[in-house]
Amino acid sequence: MRKSLFIPFALFAATSAVVVLVSFRQAGASVDAPRCHVPAGDPTLTANVKEPAKGCVFKTVYEGEGLDPSFVLQTPENVVKSEQRGLEWLIKAQANDGGFGCGSHARQDIVDPHAVSTDPATTAMVGMALLRMGNSPDKGQQAQQLKRATEYLLAQVENAPKGAVNVTQLTGTQIQSKLGANIDVALTAQFLSNLIAKIGEDHALFLRSKRALNTCVSMIQRSQNADGSVQGDGWAGVLQSSFAASALESAKSVGAEVNDESLDLARDYQKANFDANTGSMATDRAAGVTLYAVSSSTRNSAAQAREVNERVERAKKEGKVAKDAEVDSKTLEEVGYTPAEAEKMNTAWNVYNAAKTQAQADNVVSGFGNNGGEEFLSFLQTGESLVIAKDNSWKNWYGQTTGRLVEIQNQDGSWNGHHCITSPVFCTATSLLILSVNNDIEHLLAQGAVKYRN
Repeated sequence: MRKSLFIPFALFAATSAVVVLVSFRQAGASVDAPRCHVPAGDPTLTANVKEPAKGCVFKTVYEGEGLDPSFVLQTPENVVKSEQRGLEWLIKAQANDGGFGCGSHARQDIVDPHAVSTDPATTAMVGMALLRMGNSPDKGQQAQQLKRATEYLLAQVENAPKGAVNVTQLTGTQIQSKLGANIDVALTAQFLSNLIAKIGEDHALFLRSKRALNTCVSMIQRSQNADGSVQGDGWAGVLQSSFAASALESAKSVGAEVNDESLDLARDYQKANFDANTGSMATDRAAGVTLYAVSSSTRNSAAQAREVNERVERAKKEGKVAKDAEVDSKTLEEVGYTPAEAEKMNTAWNVYNAAKTQAQADNVVSGFGNNGGEEFLSFLQTGESLVIAKDNSWKNWYGQTTGRLVEIQNQDGSWNGHHCITSPVFCTATSLLILSVNNDIEHLLAQGAVKYRN
């Protein structure tokens, strides 16, 4: 049985940071490749490690204050097998131009991945799945497929007309019709952020990818409405706006030129869709589906909720507030926020905690076996939200969700939607992102990392 040990890290400065050596899945390694296990929080183990054992990949990370060492997960054997089957099917779907396609909304009867046009949104989702499964453009069993997909996306961005708000002139895809006309740029930006974090500054693709990411960020910000949403709503436009907000957050984490006001506005739009006091959800831009709306609100309040929790816990340890202090605006002012900041962060805290509960409720997460791609995206948002917020309940979510996904996987290894976004390529890529979310905990936590304000 494969073990995947992932210890979250934060970018903020922590005076008591402990350097720990952890093992990560080797890019392209088989499920039987040797693994190295170094317990979290034991710095003495790092001193004598000069050369990792063959087959192990080591990375040094920093354990920040408040890190729960129990953020460790053993990947179930059935999930490992499901991932491999899905990945084998997915890489066969790549087109000659390096891209992947979901197909036209008007011709959802065409399910052959080689009989549809390639599009950036689907290609970005596949690219993110390949990254999360341990690949880079030059390492891993699927390195060549990822490199070709990367070249496809970079070309799409570079060839986009000046002043455009999307990276493609293709219209009417399943994803655009259901999520929004400009979903391609949001998902491409998310992919590029993940890629940049993976390859580092010394890689040959870094500067080109960074320029492309900044172009995507400009497009997203240019398409932003006054309320923080994104132009070109589809059937469930709240998801497009949610992914745009997540893209800005992720881009900022890797140093892209993100306007803080745009990011705050995007987050505020998502939070405004949910009333934490009553539990009511505005679903008019979520196709009337509660799941889409609450998963979006959870995802875009997770980083701020995490900041609140870490800031308050730190203050409790330092004796600045009572150990039994509840999180409210008054407490947040006591830990150093201005009154305006305290009100805003308290709202994020309340929205996250209320929305995450609804997002995992049985009456909301119903219909496995009768889902469209929007449901798969919503489940992905919920899981990533729990990780970003450093919420230990993510492991319970992971067990339940992966169990359901494994059950509904097609015999050929793919997944497909039963309504709306039915594309097997898009749904398989999204399902793989869900199954392998534990591989990417470090990167997801970095997106939500903050520096404490003194």
